[in-house]
Order: sequence, then C-alpha cells, then structure tokens
Amino acid sequence: MKCPGQDTRYWKPEDVYELECARCGRMVEFFKTDGRRNCPGCGNRIENPKVSLGCAQWCEHAVACLGYDPKTVRLKKSADTSLATKLTDAVKAEFRGDRKRIDHALAVLEHARAIMSVEGGRPRVVMSAALLHDIGIPEAERKHNSSAARYQEEEGPPVARRILKDAAVDPVTIEHVCDIVGSHHSAGKIDTLEFRIIWDADWLVNLPGMFPDRGEDELKSIIDSTFKTETGKVRAYNMFLGQELQRTRDAER
Repeated sequence: MKCPGQDTRYWKPEDVYELECARCGRMVEFFKTDGRRNCPGCGNRIENPKVSLGCAQWCEHAVACLGYDPKTVRLKKSADTSLATKLTDAVKAEFRGDRKRIDHALAVLEHARAIMSVEGGRPRVVMSAALLHDIGIPEAERKHNSSAARYQEEEGPPVARRILKDAAVDPVTIEHVCDIVGSHHSAGKIDTLEFRIIWDADWLVNLPGMFPDRGEDELKSIIDSTFKTETGKVRAYNMFLGQELQRTRDAER
C-alpha cells in the first residue's frame, strides 16, 4: 500500500502545478513532492521552491518513497528561507506598507532567483541584494525630496548595512550586497556575477514602464545593449518580444 501522504489520489488540484524554466521559458509540470526536475525542452535543472513533503520530512522510509532524501532539500533551503523572511519583513517596514515598492522588490527577487538558477552565483548575496536594492528610496525622499537614482545609490548602502547586521549576516556578504545596492542604477563600482544578476532582474521589472511604446526592433536593441547575462536576455526576449533568443540569433547567422 502506498503512503497516503504521497498518494496522488488524496491530493488537491493545487498540489500539481507548472513552473517556468528560466533558460528557455517552457512551463514544466511539478508535483508538490518534486524537489527538482529537468526541463524537457532544454535540459535545465529546475529547483522546486514550492516543494511540500508532508510526512516525508520525518518518515524513516522517505528516501525509498520519494527517490531522494528530503532532509537535504530542507536543510539546504532553511537558512536562506529564514533570511529571506527577515529581509522581506525589513523591506515592508522601511517602505511603510508601500505596496508598489514592496511588490517591485519581490518581483526582482523572483527574476533574480530564476537567473541565478542558470548562471550560478552566491544565493545569499543575490537574494539580499534583490530585496534591498531600492532600500534607499525612503531616506532619499526624506533627505533630498527625490528618489533619483543617484540618491538611491547614496542612501541605500547604510540602510542595507543596518538591516543585514540586524539579521546577523556575515561581513563579506554585507559588503558585497552594499556595493550592489550602491551601484544598481549606475553600474559604476562593481561588476560581479551577482551584480549582473540583480541588474538584469531589475531591468526585467522596469523595462515595460520605461519603454512602453517602443517597437520590436528598438526593444531588441535595448535588450541586447542593456542586459548583462545571457539568461537575462533570454527572459527579456521571451517576455517582451515573444521569441526565443537562440532561435533569433541562429536565424541571423
């Protein structure tokens, strides 16, 4: 008899869902117990951020039941999940319930995680910088009566440093994140992989509002000249041009 906790006969419709492949944009079906799957389109390995293991978290037969050890999935994600929760709460507090700016930070985090899953990078740096990249806006508006990019970059790092210290983040990560926060508009002081991921994730959220009426050729030129990772460009092509980057490039050769 199959364990009722893992038997799909007892599942609800929301226990089976689709996640987007960050590399090719294909939607891949996941069961709630899947820790990861490979995209059938491009072979990219996709981690399941919504994995729900139920009784498998403590059952001695979990490995035989699932085909992998669920403890390794939980242990790997637990520390980063805790930090993400702390930083999200801090962002909400700093923005004082400003839903638009909070949603923007969370959207950048989602894109950054997807890009990182393909490009690599240090998860804590990427996650922290994604959530905190605009954290200087309230102080910029208070001091300068403006949220201009240069004021965000000036006021953001001290606020980010305070939040990260309160969350007991290590000094090396803090400095890296603060460097990204202090350059996320100008790209003047840093060019690490983690910075490039945040740069692209932010552009993926901002591009429609910045260039609402541009034609396809102009958007293509903007994407090619602006994005700093191949995965970011792929997502931009899929989102804004409705075409796959590699196929477009192959056709141009």
